[in-house]
Amino acid sequence: MSAVLNNAPSFRPMCLDDLDKVMASELKIYSHPWTFGNFRDSLNAGYSCWIYEYGESLIGYGLVMLAAGEAHLLNVGIAKEWQRQGMGRKLMQHLIKVSREYQAEFMFLEVRPSNIPAIRLYEDIGFNEMAIRKNYYPAHGGREDAVLMGMTL
Repeated sequence: MSAVLNNAPSFRPMCLDDLDKVMASELKIYSHPWTFGNFRDSLNAGYSCWIYEYGESLIGYGLVMLAAGEAHLLNVGIAKEWQRQGMGRKLMQHLIKVSREYQAEFMFLEVRPSNIPAIRLYEDIGFNEMAIRKNYYPAHGGREDAVLMGMTL
C-alpha cells in the first residue's frame, strides 16, 4: 500500500532523539544495516544529517560528510512504505542542495552493484560510475564490491 500525502513532506536536521526511529527503518531496509553507534558518531562528528518526514512519519534520512570541497554521501534510506514514490529522488535533491550550500564542488557515494534501482536513480540525477571498490560491503557469505559514483555539483 502506498502512503498518500495531503500536505508537503519536510526536511529537518537529524538529532539524537531521531535515532530510534531511524534505526527501526534502517533495520527494515538493509540486510547489513548501520549501527546506532554509526548514526550517533556521525551526528557527534558534525556531519550533515537530515530527516525527511511527513508529520510524525519518517520518510527517510540522509547523512553527508562535507569536507575540502567534497560531499561524501555516507548513508541514505527511504522507509519501505515510502519507496517507489519519488521520495528517494526528493531526498537526494535536498542533500545535493545542502552540499552546494556548503560550497562542495563534487559529491560521491558508494552503492552495492546489486542495488539496481538506486544505481538507476543516481545515474538519472547525474552521477557517473568512477570505479569499483573491491570487497567494500559485508554480504551474506562474504563481501560485496561497491560501485563508486560521483558528480560535479
